[in-house]
Amino acid sequence: MHIRDKLAEQDAAQRPGISFEFFPPKTAQGVQNLYDRMDRMHALGPAFIDITWGAGGRLSDLTCEMVNVAQSVYGLETCMHLTCTDMPQEKIDAALQAAYKAGCTNILALRGDPPREKEAWEATTGGFRYAKDLVKYIREKYGNHFDIGVGGYPEGADDNPDVDQLIDHLKEKVDAGSSFVITQMFYDVDNFLAWVRKCRDRGINVPIIPGIMPIQTYASFIRRSNWTKVNVPPEWLEALEPVKNDDAAVREIGKTLIADMCRRLLKSGLINHLHFYTMNLAQATNLVLQELKLIPSEETPLQRPLPWRPSLALNRRTEDVRPVFWRNRQSSYIARTQTWDEYPNGRWTDSRSPAFGELDAYGIGLKGTNELNVKLWGQPRSIHELSDIFVRFIQGTLDRLPWSDAPITAEADAIKNDLIDLNRRGFLTINSQPAVNGVKSSHPVYGWGPKNGFVYQKAYLELLVPADLVDELIARMDRNDDLTYHCIRRDGELRTNTRDSPNALTWGIFAGREIIQPTIVETVSFLAWKDEAFRLGEDWAKCHEPSTPTRKLIQGIMDDWYLVNIVNNDFHKTHDLFDLFKDLTVKDLDRAIPSEVANGTEA
Repeated sequence: MHIRDKLAEQDAAQRPGISFEFFPPKTAQGVQNLYDRMDRMHALGPAFIDITWGAGGRLSDLTCEMVNVAQSVYGLETCMHLTCTDMPQEKIDAALQAAYKAGCTNILALRGDPPREKEAWEATTGGFRYAKDLVKYIREKYGNHFDIGVGGYPEGADDNPDVDQLIDHLKEKVDAGSSFVITQMFYDVDNFLAWVRKCRDRGINVPIIPGIMPIQTYASFIRRSNWTKVNVPPEWLEALEPVKNDDAAVREIGKTLIADMCRRLLKSGLINHLHFYTMNLAQATNLVLQELKLIPSEETPLQRPLPWRPSLALNRRTEDVRPVFWRNRQSSYIARTQTWDEYPNGRWTDSRSPAFGELDAYGIGLKGTNELNVKLWGQPRSIHELSDIFVRFIQGTLDRLPWSDAPITAEADAIKNDLIDLNRRGFLTINSQPAVNGVKSSHPVYGWGPKNGFVYQKAYLELLVPADLVDELIARMDRNDDLTYHCIRRDGELRTNTRDSPNALTWGIFAGREIIQPTIVETVSFLAWKDEAFRLGEDWAKCHEPSTPTRKLIQGIMDDWYLVNIVNNDFHKTHDLFDLFKDLTVKDLDRAIPSEVANGTEA
């Protein structure tokens, strides 16, 4: 979606919007950490994010990669920076094509800073001299596919302190085809608002978005202020100087200063959107948003379009149905389906449809290093110790499991005690949801889709079950006509009572629309998920040395236990699923695997 359209929606709703800027990190681990942070900051409700252009080979490629991941995996509307610096036309073309293929529809066109070895900015041979030339080129080549933003400089630029002349240049960029402006950071609100009025008087009528730089530490605050040559109000320095060596105190005072600045901007009537330069950090921005009460709350949650986060990749925007198995592994699902040609509403009406991608795709395996995973989950030596890890996840004291990339959500609160009881008896639960019978689509926990609708869901449970209890469990399930299930060992045959057709697990009813069924259980996709689920368990086992009891324990479960999913098709009922396990307990819960067994020296 174009940024100008998002801004227009905010204006019509009379609510302020926010957005975040990130930059490409220098290390592979830094990139992964940033993806995790971007994923978490999605919950703050940004209208869009932007990613700065890393001039040169690897960093420019990384910008394109990050745009693709943000759009496709995390469902973040992304604006890609693109500069004239060191960019001949063929590089510009390659970057624009990469953005197009990623589903990106927003570009921030900038002239850029000169390379470090040069004092003055020079156009690259075969490149573009000014941002207005880049804007014109993008508009001519791609028409209205891209919404094009440009930079604004309320207090002058490095090589040109003449603010009035820069406003003339800004008008030229807007006339060339740009449709919004993001400004350089500033701290002087009076000066900024006067500059905005000058822009309006000069005929610049596109949205102007102020660039907000939160205060992380005193040193970084002073360094950036000096580097950008922005005016800092004397009272700010008076407030920060006494606590400059106390980072926590600086953030606390800085939070108030920045929040007060933002309030004045929003109250002026000239501004309705705040763009935060995060510096790839979350805390300072989060503090400001909390102070402004702009973070979604239980009373005013983000309205989810679907119960899972939609991808914004080029060919995925119409996708509105997914198998439930990947609900907690978004990046894996995207990676394994990225070569599919289309995602229409009827994608899952034929279970013989194209197979999922191979398990060697990026993002399929277990996250984190062996060392970090051992630190996170410890070294369990018995089923009891293993199940305790699952219980801690359900209780919210662990933020992930091998089968879940994110912490457990509030949706599980309704069945939390049942899940804890089941795991304490040795069954290892991977995925679940309670039944929901027609709650409002605005519900803070279960709601999704347009307002004034109603959503429903069937109770669902997915877990690992030891081989000696599977026959009894299946016999119990077969006695309840409301239950359907799939049950399979890693290398075994599928046992199921389904008819090989998709089973709607979640659906919504909205005025003037067809019934939407965004989450399903389906046989072919379950078989694909089965391979991934057992692979994740094996990856966990391999975090430990072959000779250790923990390796033997987890690998034994992956070799011998069954992966089972159960749906209660009566969406009025939840607890029938848990009643199935009444009086069932996994044997030898507390029997620890001795080291000599793990070493293979005991039969």
